[in-house]
Amino acid sequence: MFNYLALCKKIKKNEGYRNASYLDQLGYPTIGYGHLIKKNEKKFCKKKYSKQHLNKIFTKDLNKAIIDFKKNYSPNKIPNHIQEILIEMIFQLGIKNVLKFKKFNFHLKKGRYYLAALEMLDSRWYLQTPKRVEKHITTLLFNDK
Repeated sequence: MFNYLALCKKIKKNEGYRNASYLDQLGYPTIGYGHLIKKNEKKFCKKKYSKQHLNKIFTKDLNKAIIDFKKNYSPNKIPNHIQEILIEMIFQLGIKNVLKFKKFNFHLKKGRYYLAALEMLDSRWYLQTPKRVEKHITTLLFNDK
């Protein structure tokens, strides 16, 4: 199984932190460690929040990403470093969007990591967060964290 604490640290670093709402790269309201503010959460747009409160939201979001990962993938058939990539992708993009990476998922399942990496490069996601995707590709191909 992947290292939960190391994954938390990596996602927090990649997401960055803000205690007040801001607009992400796509113009969506966000707060804390990359928490997408939903329509029923407009209260987050009005004030600053404590790091403790936003850490609780982060933990809830990460745990949801892990549950979505376990529902849609076979963790015991996937190396730990790739589990971490998938969970972080789900955290960032949501499970529905990660599942839309049909060719990526196909190549991953077949163990064709080089072809899966090419699919990562050939995506809007790469255009939005190139450094993050490049880190994932390095981890995917070289198990380099």
